[in-house]
Amino acid sequence: MEFDYLRSNESTPNNNRQNLLTSGWRPFHRELDWGFLGQLLHKDTREFTQKTFNLVSNFAEVLGRNNYAWWANLLSVVSDNTRYEVEKYWNYITPDPQSPDHRYKDILSTETPIVQFVSRSSIPIDYVLNRLQEITVLRVLQILDSPDIITQYYLERDFYFPVEKFVSWDRLEVINTVYAYWSKYDIWLQIESYERGRRYYTLMSTNISPLINKATYDLAVMLSGYQSRVGKVHSQFPIRSFPADIQNFTDTVQQAILTQNQLAIVVHGEPGTGKTVWTQAVAKEIIVPLGYVIFILDHDAISNFVPPNYLERICIIINEADNLAQNRASEVAQYNNKTEHILSLLDGTLYQSIIDDSGIQMKQKLVVLMTCNTTERLDPAMLRKGRVDLIYEFTQRFV
Repeated sequence: MEFDYLRSNESTPNNNRQNLLTSGWRPFHRELDWGFLGQLLHKDTREFTQKTFNLVSNFAEVLGRNNYAWWANLLSVVSDNTRYEVEKYWNYITPDPQSPDHRYKDILSTETPIVQFVSRSSIPIDYVLNRLQEITVLRVLQILDSPDIITQYYLERDFYFPVEKFVSWDRLEVINTVYAYWSKYDIWLQIESYERGRRYYTLMSTNISPLINKATYDLAVMLSGYQSRVGKVHSQFPIRSFPADIQNFTDTVQQAILTQNQLAIVVHGEPGTGKTVWTQAVAKEIIVPLGYVIFILDHDAISNFVPPNYLERICIIINEADNLAQNRASEVAQYNNKTEHILSLLDGTLYQSIIDDSGIQMKQKLVVLMTCNTTERLDPAMLRKGRVDLIYEFTQRFV
């Protein structure tokens, strides 16, 4: 997606205001609401009376001055200072434009476009996960389509953008902070602009999970060194092409996915028996249609991966797990923490040990598919009851 570059920060306020007007924004005119005025009079009687008295006194003082001609006093009534006082009073007795309730518990943000900082000494996991979050936010905005209102506050004045003229968010002139609201979903969007065309989008809602689930449908993430990317799962072989015993095992896996909130599966066998392509087939034909986001992790990614907390359903695929979750009694395993990391993923302790009081929190459903050549090299704790639910051996040459 391409974004129009904002004008230089050296632009004058008047130029910015003119840019708003020429790009379709219109000044927001506050209207009298008798219901709001009645509540104001009832709940804030003293303040209302005082402000009204001050305004009337100001007019009386201007009109009653004896040292000026009557016409000079009349001109003072329409002076900038008097108009400012009238406008301030009018803003007090009329309702403010709708604005978001920042107490909304579900918040999803992204800076866009995401910039990747490549380093030979680090795997760009953060970039890929940030890219996934950017895609999610932009997909949610596509689902929401045109909002009910679009407002922007600039130079002590509210502006609105006619929704019937709305085309896309990247073409909307953003100088200060833009707010948009969809009453159907009770969701707010906040847009803040930065230099070089970068923007920060924040979605706020009482329950944004259904929209996120819809927006992330069919998404998959591969975290594998410099080849990390966000895309869709590709399956070379359909499940029905596997041997009959594996198809029967797949039926058991499908039933377990439907009934359990957390499921870990290990398939093992000699190279060429179809373990990796089976995980791809299961992901594409069973797991993706159920709304899971797929994460395929390799050796380098596993030790730095934390499941995003805004996703409700996550599937993690770990190939060659016997090279990762090795027996910690061996000398090789003692030089890395990948075994402990995989165990914490299986237990859920990695991301559930601390409950954050901000952002989106939900009970995640987790499926972990692991392949290995042999279970003998796996750490015994991996196969302990409660961590791995299903184990199956692939015996027939398939690939």
